Amino acid sequence: MAELPVRSAADGALRLHILGPLRVGRAGVGLDVGPPRQARLLALLLAQAGRPLSTAMLVDLLWGDDAPASAPNVVQRYVGALRRLLEPELPAREPGSYLRRQDSGYLFVPGEGMLDLVAFRQRVEAARAALAEQRPEAALSDYIRALELWEGPAADGLRHGAGATGVFAALDGEFFDACVAAAELSIRLERPQQVLRPLRLASAMDPSCESVNTALHAVLTAAGPPSATADDATVTRESVVGRAAERVTLQRAVSASLDGGTGLVFLEGEPGVGKTRLLEEAALDADRRGVLVLWGRCREGDGAPAMWPWIQIVEGVLDARGSADRDQGPTGELVHLVRQREGDVVEAALPVEGSQFRLFRQVVDLLARTAAPRPVLVLLDDLQWADTASLQLLGYLAEWLPERTVVVGALREHGVLSDPELTRMLSTVSRVSGHRRIHLGPLGPDEVTELVRREIGRDPAPEVARGIYTRTAGNPFFVRELARLLADGGVFTPEALTRGGVPSTVRDVVRDRMDGLGDRTSELLRTASVVGRDVDLRLLAGITRLDVASCLAALEPVHALGLLATVPGDPFSVRFTHDLVRESVARDIPQARAARLHLAVADGLEKVDLGDVFTAERRAHHLWAAGPLADPARTAAALVAAGRRAAARSALVAAEQQLQSAAQLARDADLPEWELAALSQLTAVVGMRTGYRASAFDALERAEQLARTLGREREAADFLFSRRAAYSQAGRLDRSGPLARRLLEQGSDSPDPLVCAYGLLAWGIHQWDVGDVGEAFRYLGRANRTLVEDLAERAERPLRYDLQLMSLGMLAEVTALHGDVDAARALLDGMEIAAGEDSYAITVWTSFAARIAAMAGDPEWALRVAREGIAEDPEFSYRFFGLYLRLARLWALAVTGREPAVAAAEAERLIEAMLLDPPRSNVPTWCGLLAEAWLAADRPAKAAAALDRAEHFLESTGQRYAEALLLLLRARLLRATGGEASSVAERAGALAREREAHLFARRAADFLAGPDAGDRPA
Repeated sequence: MAELPVRSAADGALRLHILGPLRVGRAGVGLDVGPPRQARLLALLLAQAGRPLSTAMLVDLLWGDDAPASAPNVVQRYVGALRRLLEPELPAREPGSYLRRQDSGYLFVPGEGMLDLVAFRQRVEAARAALAEQRPEAALSDYIRALELWEGPAADGLRHGAGATGVFAALDGEFFDACVAAAELSIRLERPQQVLRPLRLASAMDPSCESVNTALHAVLTAAGPPSATADDATVTRESVVGRAAERVTLQRAVSASLDGGTGLVFLEGEPGVGKTRLLEEAALDADRRGVLVLWGRCREGDGAPAMWPWIQIVEGVLDARGSADRDQGPTGELVHLVRQREGDVVEAALPVEGSQFRLFRQVVDLLARTAAPRPVLVLLDDLQWADTASLQLLGYLAEWLPERTVVVGALREHGVLSDPELTRMLSTVSRVSGHRRIHLGPLGPDEVTELVRREIGRDPAPEVARGIYTRTAGNPFFVRELARLLADGGVFTPEALTRGGVPSTVRDVVRDRMDGLGDRTSELLRTASVVGRDVDLRLLAGITRLDVASCLAALEPVHALGLLATVPGDPFSVRFTHDLVRESVARDIPQARAARLHLAVADGLEKVDLGDVFTAERRAHHLWAAGPLADPARTAAALVAAGRRAAARSALVAAEQQLQSAAQLARDADLPEWELAALSQLTAVVGMRTGYRASAFDALERAEQLARTLGREREAADFLFSRRAAYSQAGRLDRSGPLARRLLEQGSDSPDPLVCAYGLLAWGIHQWDVGDVGEAFRYLGRANRTLVEDLAERAERPLRYDLQLMSLGMLAEVTALHGDVDAARALLDGMEIAAGEDSYAITVWTSFAARIAAMAGDPEWALRVAREGIAEDPEFSYRFFGLYLRLARLWALAVTGREPAVAAAEAERLIEAMLLDPPRSNVPTWCGLLAEAWLAADRPAKAAAALDRAEHFLESTGQRYAEALLLLLRARLLRATGGEASSVAERAGALAREREAHLFARRAADFLAGPDAGDRPA
């Protein structure tokens, strides 16, 4: 293939930035790089610009050990999307100029002037060349131009996984090296101030970097006062969460004033996003560096004096000059910008037309004189409330900004829409060379987690942090207030987050912003708050009996206030800017009125086809919230349907809550059919999520009674079998055994083959529990024919489907223990085929396969199937089977020598957190396999403790199917520590043969054959 031409970035002015947060733009317009993993892929390719990365390497960097089987295809899709982003006019199937396929991977080839990383390296090379040619002045200039390109850690916000972090950290290292080299050169040339900003940034990026801190200290010492100490350099980083790029921009502006330049920056964002906080940090930084800070804070409403921000600024100048200048006071038109002494009454008024120009000129002159000996930073907050004359003065100052003066203003993003004078001022400023206008967006999930941690003094649980991020949409003010509300309650759990309500401070803000809305708009907004955060205008129009156009017109003032926003890509919907805003509006609705609105929304959802897969759950929510106004049978049916849909999406927690509500409502309303339907679904969901041991035994007994009352023998058997499974999984064989006997007797008397199969299954699994592998194999084998012929459909009979699925897995496990691992694999292959794309079924069969592989001593098989199962459920939704997958993976990593101590420690943590209190099924087996992992890590004492724990639970639970394996592992420990192992191994073999656990008997024979024979996989 002929070499493709490399186009210049000038073709469409494409620019890519990775030296800080990832940014992609064309002709000055920012481009959306897509979902986080796609953005991380682009960042990795940019970081390795000019060097190919194989698909396998990209998969490892993007997913690590949790890569799904489809990962290479996902990478290919991401690359295609990125090609279209970078070259939108590229014909379909063309390879593209920048993002190219090479061998088994991909290569990014940047155009000239396109990528900041390339520019940085070119300038560093130029600096080194200049030094080699004995041109130190040119070298320092090139270094400074290179360092100015950095705005924070490379790919800031996209560092996930050790591999990806290492790639980006290497780029940070290049920055640190260049900083140190520039620092040494700047001291030699007696120009240390020029490298202070990048050195401070480098220190903030990695406070532990000794070479950077040493260089910073040397530069600060050479620069002399009014520079800060090295410790001061990290204050901003520690006091504000996120905003790295914005802080760098403000620091650069202040640095420019120290070097005799000027700066003009405007921060724009919604209320609570952190504009004032960022101004305060800029003020602290400037004050530490000897800059005079002048504040002008605007006030809302008509009570504020005209020119109020400039009154504060002029008085700040006079106060800074000292008492003599203050007593003498200003002259000319400036007297109108000073409060009088008597009673501190404000006498200032709008300047008359003839004097306005002189006033503006005198303010500029005053700032120029003030900045001559000492740089000045003017901070103007809440400019959306500034009066006309104040905005006109700001526009004039922007055009005639004195040297050594920086102006930073902050305003609400929606303020521009409602004030034409503010729009004109910003238009004037936009023509000033070098000005910056920064939009402050919400914090990301990681930043919200850090902000919550600082607020409450400890790390929040991941699910709590995610919940706070979702409810607040990353607004820092709302995040802090919600975190404080939860902290004041003393309980910081997901449940407390759901119950926590809305902080009063947030409600006050929302009420204040709603003040002045008309009755019709206020009522429409309240109705919308009941609908949800996303509001379909067709649904809202139907509920309120308005047309869509009238709804839009009535809601227009709400958009201007920043309470509602449009939904990208959906012209039929609007969205509350934060869920806390919606909750604040909804909580002011009287309870009776709210119930009527919920019923109206439920009715509307049945009439309006929104094409939404979540409609069933939404309708159930609104019927439940309508309380006694809704027909209980209708509500129960909706809740059952919603629980079924949620479970199908593996949203098991939500499904469990909906089904519990349905069962309780149906019982209270004497609706046995719906109560049984809810309990059947609920039992299956609980079993999928945490195993049947977590099911309420009384609920299972109640369901069995209902089924028998309604004449449904099969369903009654379902629930009785579930109750037996619940006791067995809880290690209560004293209770599960009698139930297994009862099922066997019922099955022998029943003409129904499925009820008969349940009896055989129950008794076979009980024999497995007590260690009689031969009897377990025979009973489970007899039941297998019925299971295969009468396998339930998950959608129609979720509980029966789950019970039969687990029973097939048990048959595979017992077949392997009986000695026929190949037959067990064949059964598992059948389960794999039947699973299709059902994530739960995949998790179940891989879990059984992983446990069988571990007991057979085959770590590669265990690792392969564990990775497949974990990739199917990376969120750990199916905690019962998902735990076994993770333990099998850790065992396999340990026994194959892949950081065995780390793997064993993590396995021990999972066992202690999730298996022991109360004890669960299979705990003796996993403690024994943990001992094997500790042996692989050469930690015999830890292995002995794990084996002791395994034997303790063997006796306390009575679950003995792996007893011979534990004896064999005890023999291995004795051999490793120089003890007499043969007699213990012989006991293991004898016990295994007695119980027909031929797998363990074969492993014991291999062990006794000698150390060289090893313990071969079966």
